[in-house]
Amino acid sequence: MARAGMNPKTLQYLMGHSDIGVTMNTYTHLGLEDAQNEMARLEELNKAKEEVAKAAGEKRPVTQRNFRAV
Repeated sequence: MARAGMNPKTLQYLMGHSDIGVTMNTYTHLGLEDAQNEMARLEELNKAKEEVAKAAGEKRPVTQRNFRAV
């Protein structure tokens, strides 16, 4: 469920854990592919923000580029 995007606190409640650490450390096994997917989502979000700003006629903000998972 964590990989599917469920809120960790909701998952904790459903699993009956009193400590979020149990939920996060025992039941969430994520790897490089998951990190790559999140970086791709961030890039898509930044592109969408730039498109909205461009459509509104705003100047592009100065930002640092995201690191890429290789």
